[in-house]
Amino acid sequence: MSAAGTHASVKADILIEVRGLKKYFPVTKGIFTERVVGWLKAVNGIDFSVCRGETFGLVGESGCGKTTTLKCILLMERPTGGSVFFEGKDILSLMGDSFSDYRRSLQVVMQDPTSALNPRMRVEEIVSEPMIAQSKVPKNIVKDRVAEVLTAVGLSQDSALLYPHEFSGGQRQRIAVARALSSHPKCIILDEPVSALDVSIQAQIMNLLKDIQSQFELTYIMIGHDLAVVKHMSTRIGVMYLGKLVEIAESEELYSKPLHPYTQALLSAALPSHPDAQRKEIVLLGEVPSPLNPPPGCRFHPRCQHAKQSCSEVEPSMQEMCPGHWVACNLDT
Repeated sequence: MSAAGTHASVKADILIEVRGLKKYFPVTKGIFTERVVGWLKAVNGIDFSVCRGETFGLVGESGCGKTTTLKCILLMERPTGGSVFFEGKDILSLMGDSFSDYRRSLQVVMQDPTSALNPRMRVEEIVSEPMIAQSKVPKNIVKDRVAEVLTAVGLSQDSALLYPHEFSGGQRQRIAVARALSSHPKCIILDEPVSALDVSIQAQIMNLLKDIQSQFELTYIMIGHDLAVVKHMSTRIGVMYLGKLVEIAESEELYSKPLHPYTQALLSAALPSHPDAQRKEIVLLGEVPSPLNPPPGCRFHPRCQHAKQSCSEVEPSMQEMCPGHWVACNLDT
């Protein structure tokens, strides 16, 4: 049984459920007559669920499939295989008003607010864009909603008449958050929302995100490279490696008792929570294998110092090692 399915027994109110999700990109060769010579397996069969009101974090090295996973959820990329369910409905089957409702229910906050905001649009236009993109909304409703969300993110209502370049980086990210809020979403995708900000501003934005999550009863899916930020924000965390989920657990449980060798190495490379904290450094040998031709068995076995013979032959499945803590590793089975 998958981690996605069994988590329902812990929290029955699942908002998003991913089952066997795959996304392959064709690799072509030829100038005049292109032919497919292989497939880049960016996401290769993953399962997880996200419950209402929680923050689900996705971590892993660059190229592991985090962003592609979120693009499939947002339908910016069409999955090669598997399913994504939103409130129990397969998103690929949504049409008409149902599809518009889904688009409004999921919004995104990108990592770089400068490139995410149109410099030629006033803040009022930027913030109201998700509201009016999928349906006709009266002007007075739009104006009131813009004022409401700007206040919620700590900006004055007069900000609506200004342009993005008139704000600091932290304020521009607040505008991006306000835009995501405007359409009354149920879930917001956070794509490294503080990585482009000064350290002094990061804590403010993280606290803001937590406050509005409580105020507007939001669900978050967050990806990031800064493990301390993901830990601070997330309820549960999934660890990805080469297109596969290798571990899922509650945030505190994952950081205090990582079970997969890759998770252990990832955490050992992160900055400690305290300068005097003692930790064992784990050095990974070799490079991340190509997703064009992933290793047989466990994808991590060529770099794992604990690998045994079966690791190169048998692909491990997700197993629940203790309540809510799932790991895909032949060493633990």
